[in-house]
Amino acid sequence: MQIERINIYPVRLPFTAEFSHSLRKRLSAKNIIVEVIADGGRISGYGEGAPRTYVTGESQESAADCVYRFVKKDRFPWDLDDVNALWRFIDGLFDGNLHHSAICALETALLDALGKSQGVPVIGYFPHDYYTDCIRYGAAVPLADKNRIAKICRLIKTVLKINRIKLKLGRDYDDNQNALEAVRQVFGKDYDLKVDVNCVWDHQLAMAHVGLIEAYRVRVVEQPMMPGQPDITEFASTLHTLGVALMADESACSLENVKRLHREGYYNMINVRLSKCGGIRNSLRIINYLRQKKIPFQIACQLGESGILSAAGRIISLLCGDAVYFDGSYDEFLLKENVTTENVSFGPGGQAGPLKGPGLGITISRNSLDRLSAHATPLSLSRP
Repeated sequence: MQIERINIYPVRLPFTAEFSHSLRKRLSAKNIIVEVIADGGRISGYGEGAPRTYVTGESQESAADCVYRFVKKDRFPWDLDDVNALWRFIDGLFDGNLHHSAICALETALLDALGKSQGVPVIGYFPHDYYTDCIRYGAAVPLADKNRIAKICRLIKTVLKINRIKLKLGRDYDDNQNALEAVRQVFGKDYDLKVDVNCVWDHQLAMAHVGLIEAYRVRVVEQPMMPGQPDITEFASTLHTLGVALMADESACSLENVKRLHREGYYNMINVRLSKCGGIRNSLRIINYLRQKKIPFQIACQLGESGILSAAGRIISLLCGDAVYFDGSYDEFLLKENVTTENVSFGPGGQAGPLKGPGLGITISRNSLDRLSAHATPLSLSRP
């Protein structure tokens, strides 16, 4: 495959309604999409990154600039016929957490293009030791008032027929109790509940929530405090005593982060997300380490992924039948407009299987991509 041009599009993906968590109120997501044009324009590959400053320190602008710099490197594989050549290039890009969404976008675009040129689904480039042909996604509930949470939960229960819930919590104890009560009123005892705090609790507030966590049968508490917070010791010990998992998210962006968390021993579950962790290859490195250490993990997404990242997330999910939870493929339920012509959302019960076709198994709507990137000037590099 002879690559001729790389285009980098900053896109704004509008939501159907506000989706908030404790760090952000969101009506849209600002992502980047990388386009690989090859073989006389016959091949177009697409990848996506979801840069979030509160996760890896990246912004939409910095991630786009980063991809541009990567492509300018002398060793960029303009002639790409072997996935191992792609891995050699990707492996040389990692340097801390600061470029992970950029690496994810470029890696998935190159994989999509290579797969299309060779007639191979991207999933075929990875080991199938833990492969499954069907997964079940959970559903996410935003930070909101009790009435809205109850309304969303009724839709999740009756329409989507899902009982695995991730509930966003914030700083206010009473609001959090109301949110938990809304979930229980709708689902009764038939739910599997995670709460996602997005780093906003301190030690005192975390300990104050222990009674609620126990009373409402919360199974997992995700990232309650900022990364590196020393006051997590007592809270972690209390949760372990209750049999509640403490899951790291913002604290676990790289293999080095995960190894450190394992040594410290506070977090006993890890949230793996493609954009946060630097693409499929690096995410699988992290997962293989977790398997060796017998640490449970979930495969999840960044809020506001388009069908491109949803398709990539489907691939790594199917490769990880041993994950405890799967979150993602929310396209139809969250996005007002998508860039893919295919609907990559999950079906009833959260059920989802492999996408058909080579590469990522998706087709891009040029009209949608142009419209969703119209607010910014794309970056473009041609073959030297």
